[in-house]
Amino acid sequence: MATIRVLSRSPTVAAASSLIRPGQRCCARATSGSAPLLLPRVSVRRKSGPYGYTQAKSLVFSQYGEPEKVLKLHTHSISPSLPPSSVLLRTLAAPINPADVNTIQGTYGVKPTFSPLIGTSEPSVIPGNEGVFEVVNPGSSSSTLSKGDWVIPAKTGFGTWRTHAVAPSPSSLIKLDRAGLTPLQAATVSVNPSSAYRMLRDYAADPPLREGDWFIQNGANSGVGRSAIQLARLWGYRSINVIRARSTAAATEALRAELAALGATRVVTEDELQSRAFRADLAAWTRDAGAPRLGLNCVGGASARALAKALAPGGTLVTYGGMSRQPVALPTGLLIFKDLRLRGFWLSRWADAQPDDKARTVAEILDLVRAGKLTDVPVVEVPWEWDTEEGVLREAVQGTLEGFRQGKGVFVFKDT
Repeated sequence: MATIRVLSRSPTVAAASSLIRPGQRCCARATSGSAPLLLPRVSVRRKSGPYGYTQAKSLVFSQYGEPEKVLKLHTHSISPSLPPSSVLLRTLAAPINPADVNTIQGTYGVKPTFSPLIGTSEPSVIPGNEGVFEVVNPGSSSSTLSKGDWVIPAKTGFGTWRTHAVAPSPSSLIKLDRAGLTPLQAATVSVNPSSAYRMLRDYAADPPLREGDWFIQNGANSGVGRSAIQLARLWGYRSINVIRARSTAAATEALRAELAALGATRVVTEDELQSRAFRADLAAWTRDAGAPRLGLNCVGGASARALAKALAPGGTLVTYGGMSRQPVALPTGLLIFKDLRLRGFWLSRWADAQPDDKARTVAEILDLVRAGKLTDVPVVEVPWEWDTEEGVLREAVQGTLEGFRQGKGVFVFKDT
């Protein structure tokens, strides 16, 4: 039987063609006595599938390993028959953070739960802890969300590397005031600047840091480091910022100047931090207010030890990362005679235990962003369109492990 193209504009045929998949027989007839219609097979993709289903794609992994080997792109459908409390979301942007990569590798502090929920052949996990979404359908029971609102996950583990998502309830989301913001600004607010904000505010030994006080940090050109520099400038703190030397002296000086423009008081290299001359430089810089009472460590090893030596008696060293993969090992004398405090900061623990504090912190940070007082971290946009190949997305995640990147990788969703 020959295929019949549906050209009629009659309501009966139009209604039938909107409900039936290409190639499926239709009981409607164009004219009395004609053969059943067979809709033509077409290759046009439908973002909203037949019967109101939403077509979605997600990066998933079903076993631990390197992202380039274990990540897969999974296509699935989201039913229009969702519980009244559920919220259908469309992803706008989702960063690629080192902790996300560690989760895929199986080296992160908490292991995710593998699930076949989205129809994968094996129980899988959707990675990504940070991102911003647009509300597509707020659910029939929601009184706090409307279509078009921007939201971020209230807690970690949501899985943001996907074109669409279903949140279990409005309470699992934080609504943002989207006025004056770009998706990139909203997507990158809940990890780096929030970490810097909470460590500077919450972890200094009594009393808290005051205007004119010093703190010291390594990894100063990271996302957290850049946020800490800018927040410190706004709050009147002074900072000593440690960076790795670049491949050329000119590149190192360019980075010094870049951080100084953000508000860094002093910028030194790791070699300078660990040199004999640094002790005298530190004493001269901090003569009026005293040595730093707070150190922020994301490197570990010798760098963390040098930070601890720079702290004032009773100071606090906060570790929130370990890029060198070396332990924090301090001389006994620093603990006995300087009475240093060693603390750890894990953003997920804070965010999951205090979602209201997270919402307030995010709102305050975004107010600073709107006012131009807190600039975006440098990013490398990774366009994610419906036809973007799996390998392109995998390579973007794997590239996060490379050193001296131009910026944080961020999936930017287009035409999805």
